[in-house]
Amino acid sequence: MFKSLAKTISDPVVVFINGQKTQVPAGISVAAVVFEQHLDYSRTTPVSGAKRLPFCMMGVCYDCLMIIDGIPNQRACSCTVHDGMRIDIQEKTGPRLARG
Repeated sequence: MFKSLAKTISDPVVVFINGQKTQVPAGISVAAVVFEQHLDYSRTTPVSGAKRLPFCMMGVCYDCLMIIDGIPNQRACSCTVHDGMRIDIQEKTGPRLARG
């Protein structure tokens, strides 16, 4: 479905997907990583737990919500990967953040 253009592929960065270390091209979106790494889903829905993948790739549909660097409900299509980034599949609404 999606394919990287040869001219746009750059040096890799290290990211952690669900705790697993992997290298991905620098400068791509987290949603693109989901497809590149052949993840089965990026989140599950709050009510039924149905699996979802990025759909619109431009921040409109919210199907790409993931936990990025420990923060839930981040739009994966709007986040660019960086070295050391932690990316986790979000189950339902994700973990609640402590208020300080």
